Amino acid sequence: MKYKKIWGTGIIAASMLLLAACSNSNSSSSNSKDVMETATPNEISTLDSSKYGDTTSSEVLQNSMEGLYRFNKKNQPELAGATHVTRSADQKVYTFDLRKDSKWSNGDPVTAQDYVTAWRRTVDPKNSSLDSDSFAIIKNGDKIPQGKAPVNSLGVKALGKYKLQVTLENPIPYLPQILEGAQFYPQDTKLVKKLGSKYGTSSKNLVYNGPFIVKGWTGSNLKWSLVKNKTYWNKKIVKINQVNEQVVKETSTGVNLFRSNSLDYTPLSSEYVKEYQSNKDYHSQVTPTNGYMTFNLKRKVTGNVHVRRAISQAINKESLVKTVLHAGKVSNGIVAADFIKDAATGKDYRQDAGDLVTYNVKQAQKEWKLAQKQLGKKKITIELLTSDIDDSKRVGEFIQSDLMKNLPGLNLKVRSIPLKSRLASTTNHDYDVVYGTWQPSYEDPIDFLTVGGLFNLAPDYHNDNFWNQIKLAQSTYATNPKKRLAALINAETQLVKKDAFAVPLYQAGASYLLKSDIKGFQLSPYGNVAYYWNVEKS
Repeated sequence: MKYKKIWGTGIIAASMLLLAACSNSNSSSSNSKDVMETATPNEISTLDSSKYGDTTSSEVLQNSMEGLYRFNKKNQPELAGATHVTRSADQKVYTFDLRKDSKWSNGDPVTAQDYVTAWRRTVDPKNSSLDSDSFAIIKNGDKIPQGKAPVNSLGVKALGKYKLQVTLENPIPYLPQILEGAQFYPQDTKLVKKLGSKYGTSSKNLVYNGPFIVKGWTGSNLKWSLVKNKTYWNKKIVKINQVNEQVVKETSTGVNLFRSNSLDYTPLSSEYVKEYQSNKDYHSQVTPTNGYMTFNLKRKVTGNVHVRRAISQAINKESLVKTVLHAGKVSNGIVAADFIKDAATGKDYRQDAGDLVTYNVKQAQKEWKLAQKQLGKKKITIELLTSDIDDSKRVGEFIQSDLMKNLPGLNLKVRSIPLKSRLASTTNHDYDVVYGTWQPSYEDPIDFLTVGGLFNLAPDYHNDNFWNQIKLAQSTYATNPKKRLAALINAETQLVKKDAFAVPLYQAGASYLLKSDIKGFQLSPYGNVAYYWNVEKS
């Protein structure tokens, strides 16, 4: 349902009837015990692991591909595409023995060169990868996307058909969690060379080495299937034969399909959380997924620091969480709370770093007046870009209302477009302010501060103190927990409080409906990516 500030009584009545029907429906699943029917709120943008930047594409990739590591049932990383790993004395060089029985779905062996091919494609500046920042941990992974080093200088090397060497810039304790991510998956070198720019643009333009293969995705349609991969080395763990996924952008539609037993699983948007909390098919968990906004620094208005500071303090985040989202909690820093235990103090990182940006209308209006003075105008118009799913539009409308109420003279327009288009617009700098959500890839503040969905951070944000603090945390202080913590807090303070490049809004809750006969369903430890390889239907 579309969010309205005032609901009509007819809409309320219809919603209550629908929810009551769902609450009283039995929990029998869809017809076949070998097939699971699921919903996702967004379309696939691409199945090219070097180019994806959205949750749905990540989910499909994580169910159909496999890298050096995979999360187990306890959401802990374990070796998957590799069978053994050794580490050098300086903790910078890792050598992986690859699994010789791992094959692509076309029968090709998965080789060390396939990892080299994939990783080099991701950092190649010609590909404009949204995940190239993730490779800053690898030798020259920061320089290559900026054109400061050749692509073949990336710290990844095939020592043999089944032996892969990875060289890091600095020692890091969380490498297995990083390498589990979809951006570090291999790609069939032969197919990449054959298809070129068509690679990953449809389910047929790809081969798979994970639990499932993808069928039926043409590149733009809203339905596809995950089918058990007969060539997967560990196919014995995959109990379900097929998962049918369909894009359901309106939560009311998903709830209705669930009620009629046409769906076994459907995510819930915020408007259904409060009403559904007591239902036996309802599940929820707090995640480290961020709801946030970032600014286009290349435009005159949003390039003004006082505009950004004003906006960052003029949104009532507590009200946003309570009245719109109904789940999750307020974020006053870009690094999630209750997620990262710091080695220096034993405390949660967010507790050490404190609240950096809180709701403060008085201070926001001071910054706004400075912005108006510097820009030479009392009335300022900017546009907020969001995706077109229910929750994004609802959050966008709340932000629009709050900012226009608290910042006199501001005219904030909201443009809601499909996620694929929103990602393209942000990459192309076609926005003033963009709202989105982002789930981390590993448990370290660096991930939030240098990747974190912070669009155009590396090319546009040039604060020397920030980048110096990040460099110190990654190198000089890499093995000094106390100094590393101080550097990370300084970097986050610079980015969020002083320069307001990003506006932390909330830490999301993942809520969904799941039929009671579904066993083994699992969400990733970082957000709302669903894992299906352990699913069984009773």
